[in-house]
Amino acid sequence: MKVSLTDAGKRFNRDWIFRHLTYTLESANSYAIIGPNGSGKSTLLQVLSGAMQSSEGNVHWSVGNGELAIEKIFDHVAICAPYLEVVEEMTLKEFFSFHHNFKPFLSSLNIDFIISRIDLEAATHKQIRYFSSGMKQRVKLAQAIFSDTPFLLLDEPCTNLDANGIRLYHQLIDEYGKNRLVIVSSNDEVEYRFCHERINIIEYKK
Repeated sequence: MKVSLTDAGKRFNRDWIFRHLTYTLESANSYAIIGPNGSGKSTLLQVLSGAMQSSEGNVHWSVGNGELAIEKIFDHVAICAPYLEVVEEMTLKEFFSFHHNFKPFLSSLNIDFIISRIDLEAATHKQIRYFSSGMKQRVKLAQAIFSDTPFLLLDEPCTNLDANGIRLYHQLIDEYGKNRLVIVSSNDEVEYRFCHERINIIEYKK
């Protein structure tokens, strides 16, 4: 998987979030989008995911030797972000089964294993609405990291996680992120310390 930006920029009305960004991001690498709160990290992440179009320049996605049409990106990307919610009326097992219908999990894994891997066996048949914020974050991480996609986007992935949850996050990235294109948006180094490259969005404000 490869994402290439050429002189890309995004603005809302007259305010530029970023401009003149030329960068290539490839599989088997991890990248951190860093910058202070409100600087536009999540906006850049959404442009990279194809959910939001750039205002200028070009963004191209490719898999292998073939270019990927923007309407096909969804099949290749998994996202964990604070603005994406889980279906709280479902039990944990129901939710993962529902998600699997739209985006299959890695072929070697089943739902019972995933629930066990994120240490939520006791909540298997519990409605997600009764989960703590940390439990919900584990669910969000699991639905992204365990999805069978080459492109993984993580926006503030340790939100609401305690020390054990943060440790689990790093274990999952180490086990399941090595051959993928992983992008982390964060201003907390704990969340992106494993990333090979860092993109400071403040450098693209001019």
